[in-house]
Amino acid sequence: MKRLPCVMLALVSSSLTATVLADPLPSWNEGDNKSAIMDFVEATTDPASDDFVPQQQRIAVFDNDGTLWSEQPMYFQLSYALQRASEADEEALDTPVKKAAAEGDLKTVMEAGNEGLLEVVSISHSGISVDDFQDDVRDWLASATHPDTDRFYTDMVFQPMLELLSYLRDEGYQTYIVSGGGVDFMRAFASEAYGVPPENIIGSIGDTEVVDNDGELELIKQPGVTFIDDGNGKPLAIQRHIGQRPTIAVGNSDGDVPMLRYTTEADGPRLGVLLHHTDGEREYAYDRDSSFGRLDQGLEQAETDDWTVIDMAQDWRTVYQEAP
Repeated sequence: MKRLPCVMLALVSSSLTATVLADPLPSWNEGDNKSAIMDFVEATTDPASDDFVPQQQRIAVFDNDGTLWSEQPMYFQLSYALQRASEADEEALDTPVKKAAAEGDLKTVMEAGNEGLLEVVSISHSGISVDDFQDDVRDWLASATHPDTDRFYTDMVFQPMLELLSYLRDEGYQTYIVSGGGVDFMRAFASEAYGVPPENIIGSIGDTEVVDNDGELELIKQPGVTFIDDGNGKPLAIQRHIGQRPTIAVGNSDGDVPMLRYTTEADGPRLGVLLHHTDGEREYAYDRDSSFGRLDQGLEQAETDDWTVIDMAQDWRTVYQEAP
């Protein structure tokens, strides 16, 4: 058998070294926060480490709105609901709040509180099968653009978070989305956008009825909400769907605080991560006074519980995936 020339051996060795040393988070700037995440993952996946976590216990949960994609100037699901309200028949606009939504009067809608939002959402989220609803969401996402960036909404997914999701999966973690957004809405796009399978997408649940439609069973969405997956609802949803406390939890708002506490207050190695929106140039800068994705209590809790707080402006080399 011929021996490989020294030059070739050197090239092979160099290539292998480069592969081993490849940065799994290239859109993250070097610094304490990136190091904290990578050090934690390395420790929990190294069998020789005191912090080793068996693969079946490696669970990472992520909020969606404001954590995996943008959420300003309003939640994207609300943008969908408002557009569908503007296209609705007059007889469907049977309350002042619904009429305000059809006219794009967000101020009136927000002043009506959660009940008003449910009225608006009911226009597009009820009286339709789950399958048809998800097809309509996909159609909307394929054509609707963000009012400020003129990007498609699915082009406003955070590239650094895509890298983190992929990195965790490569290291044997199961990744879940645990979000206040509607589960049927998220499952229309999130598997393709994030690589998270439908069964790992947990969200708020609207009232749904099983209907025999000419011999074919369908799930028909109804007005009303069965479960809101936000705040204290997140630990409940995690227990119901996953059955164990996560090892890693990632969020961006006060609504995620119970999920991060439920994760990091457990025994064993745990990591809590909060994304702080500090970049008014490339995205939005907001926290304590925001109507969407308010982050106030979370900043205080992060200091108490030693969570890693990502500064978007400082820690991310890029925000969105660059256009090809």
